[in-house]
Amino acid sequence: MASLALGLDYGTNSVRGLVVDVSTGDELASAVFAYPSGEAGILLDPKDPHLARQNPSDYLKGFVAVARELGQSIDLRKVIGIGVDTTGSSPMPVKSDNSPLSDDLHFGANLHAHVWLWKDHTGFAEAAEITKRATEQNLPYLAKCGGTYSSEWFWSKLLRFARVAPDAFAATASWVEICDWIPAAICGVSDPFQIKRSRCAAGHKAMFEEEWGGLPSREFLASLDPRLSEFRNRLYDEVFMSDHPAGHLSEQFAELTGLNPGIPVAVGAFDAHFGAVASTAKPGTLVKIVGTSTCDCMVHSMDDPLPDVPGMCGIVKGSVLPGYFGLEAGQSAVGDIFNWVARITGRNHDDLNSEALNIAPGASGLLALDWHNGNRTILVDPMLSGLLVGLTLHTKPAEIYRACVEATAFGALRIIDRMEEYGVRVERVVACGGIADKSALTMQIYADVFNRPVSIAKSDQTCALGSAIFGAVVGGAYPEALSAQAKMAGVKDQVYQPDPHAVAIYGELYGLYCRLHDAFGIDANESHLFEVMKKLKSIQDRVHG
Repeated sequence: MASLALGLDYGTNSVRGLVVDVSTGDELASAVFAYPSGEAGILLDPKDPHLARQNPSDYLKGFVAVARELGQSIDLRKVIGIGVDTTGSSPMPVKSDNSPLSDDLHFGANLHAHVWLWKDHTGFAEAAEITKRATEQNLPYLAKCGGTYSSEWFWSKLLRFARVAPDAFAATASWVEICDWIPAAICGVSDPFQIKRSRCAAGHKAMFEEEWGGLPSREFLASLDPRLSEFRNRLYDEVFMSDHPAGHLSEQFAELTGLNPGIPVAVGAFDAHFGAVASTAKPGTLVKIVGTSTCDCMVHSMDDPLPDVPGMCGIVKGSVLPGYFGLEAGQSAVGDIFNWVARITGRNHDDLNSEALNIAPGASGLLALDWHNGNRTILVDPMLSGLLVGLTLHTKPAEIYRACVEATAFGALRIIDRMEEYGVRVERVVACGGIADKSALTMQIYADVFNRPVSIAKSDQTCALGSAIFGAVVGGAYPEALSAQAKMAGVKDQVYQPDPHAVAIYGELYGLYCRLHDAFGIDANESHLFEVMKKLKSIQDRVHG
């Protein structure tokens, strides 16, 4: 009988379950459960556009729902292991029995007691304070996360939580990433101090590094807020890679789902990192998980010295693949920007894509900055905003659409340039996600802007497949992650090759993009932006002949 693995991919709006044959990587069945709470699964506050929370009960309902649906066509008794990936940093407060604080009747109506979703930016002032304090005290904590702490991350959210909800904070036993909590919950772990915490989450978002003793010191945390110093004892001192089991499926969830009790569940990780594994991540390959935002992941041999890279979201041992440094970067908005153009123009994506395909590089005279939701890498600044230069009375919706796609490509190239500046070679790009599969326009523009071939991951569910790969490892089908990846991951035959003519035009446009990027994002005293519009016109005239 074929052995199967179950991958659970907890995204922003839904959870997807994927059953995979561990010997071939064939995807046998999938199911999706949309989170019922809030708006498309997100709890919002109309008074605060920075706030984004989730109801943790949706996660366990989702696990049961997708398993039951899968069980209608697949014999789940053949599943030998489960992997779990989630968004992140998406931490939540839990009580001493590991139940969500939001389950408590005293706090259920309090949004602060729910999951602080990755896209929650309410802690932007706290993030700036963390950066300032670490810099002033000459501490190394920011070295592995690019030199600037983000409002999307663990400590800025915890500090904000302590300040805006002191009663809820006082009732909290621990602060747990959902990639750690979900595996623990389905394994029946009832003590937050027994949770196996993810190296991926701890290293990239919580400033965990063995060389300085794990998490930041109590003294540093006290300089931010004395309550954090005491709270450090309620967290963790040890982290694990995803080739380790977080536990074994509980009798309760086995009965609810039809899975066998006692099967191993892998230590969780962030969705993009598992997506990178399923997209054939290896040295020299940049994997772009392209969705509403993007996450870029690479691996780098631990035998090859790697300096700290300013602006990265983290350089963490074993966060993507055991035995390699995992590098993470990303953009705060990509698909969200394309959706914005469609919404404000009243046009659908298919029509905009098809019309934009017929516009030559440089022909629109437009240039945009892709900061509609701030900048994640390399500036790490949520307070930046988008920009569109070159508009005329003749500008068409498809031209705006293409300019925004190009802007996301230019922003991605800034990340590639930063990696290569510090010795991390990017020879090839693999893209995954819905946009990678559906938008030939976007992928060709990326190939032309990067001047590198762009491949597409074979699976359109790479994060869930990555989870299944680690489910296969903890289930004993493979001795380690690399051999499982070699058998279960892959890319499609189609490769987008750069067009030399487009590469040349985009080289000029990228130079102008960098001037805007530095002038508005770095305060580089760029006093000659006068030339930008003139040069855009010159390029436009030349393209039109």
